[in-house]
Amino acid sequence: MCAAAATDYRYLSYEADLKGMKTDVGFHPVGIALFGLGRIGTIHLEKIMCNPRAELLYCVEASRARGDYVHDKWKLSNTRMLTPPESDVVFSDPRVIAVVICTPTYSHELLVKKALETGKAVLCEKPLSLSREGAAECYEAASKAGKPLLCAFNRRFDPGFKNIKDRVERGDVGQVQVVKTCSRDSPQPSIEYIKTSGGIFHDCAIHDIDLICWILGELPISVSAHSHAFNSLFKGIDDFDTVGIMMKFRSGVISLIDLSRCAVYGYDQRLEVFGSKGMVSSGDVRPTGVVSHCSNGTTAVPIYYSFASRYGDAYSFEIDHFLDTVQGLSEVEIRPHDTYATSKIASACEESARTGKLVTISWD
Repeated sequence: MCAAAATDYRYLSYEADLKGMKTDVGFHPVGIALFGLGRIGTIHLEKIMCNPRAELLYCVEASRARGDYVHDKWKLSNTRMLTPPESDVVFSDPRVIAVVICTPTYSHELLVKKALETGKAVLCEKPLSLSREGAAECYEAASKAGKPLLCAFNRRFDPGFKNIKDRVERGDVGQVQVVKTCSRDSPQPSIEYIKTSGGIFHDCAIHDIDLICWILGELPISVSAHSHAFNSLFKGIDDFDTVGIMMKFRSGVISLIDLSRCAVYGYDQRLEVFGSKGMVSSGDVRPTGVVSHCSNGTTAVPIYYSFASRYGDAYSFEIDHFLDTVQGLSEVEIRPHDTYATSKIASACEESARTGKLVTISWD
């Protein structure tokens, strides 16, 4: 059985499911081509294979050996495995309605543009491009093609975080005063991945930044950040493994981000929103909530080990939302100004960490 089956979204759209609506989609499966079978690529492959609304037609992977391994593991008898030089068939095949891009960052922009120019909808891992100008060109291509372009910020689709956003919007906590996130990775990524990740601010902190701004519905006016490399591997590539960020918003809200590349006890993800009427929080997510109190002590199941399991539901809902946009059931959740803003804020945070100065941000 697919792991995604545990979400029980019953073929409904993401928005419809959360609102308790009953929606019979009734469309033919969406033909999909998946580019990249690394860490995030195999996660998306699982969610695509477990979604009855999707049909995986092609996988494009630079490593022939890895492609063969995935093909055999998943028994992809109806999926054609290709290497990048063979991928032109993806863009010329009318059965391919959508493309999911999970390749290294430097290749995103070219693939996004090519897919859109050939009439395919696109879900792309962040960032869309190494430059703001490149990202803008991607969105222009999407507008010209009339096709959805979704930049993947998966935490927006986490059920717990979505519930917190709804509660904040209802006014359950009153005037929001402080937002805190804790994001500690497990296991530590390989040095090969870290070298091409874009650095801890654009690879990791950007998710917390997007989550906080999404929940508050506003952008910060100043940031202050501190960072350190306890692990010599990070120091050797001029990156950091530990970061603390404070953001100030025009409304007066203060946010705090606690970020680490490696927590030995599991993938630690927490969110807290404090306000004049109280607090809402989400954290310590575990495979089961059972706690045992016995004569020899109290025990609980450890928190999830990695992002793939911790955000399993979020990735399922993200794919479902993407299919909704392809089938015209909803608008794209993450808009161009969201991706521009989070990238700008992440850059300001890195500037603050490297200079030791408070950095103000203008949104004129």
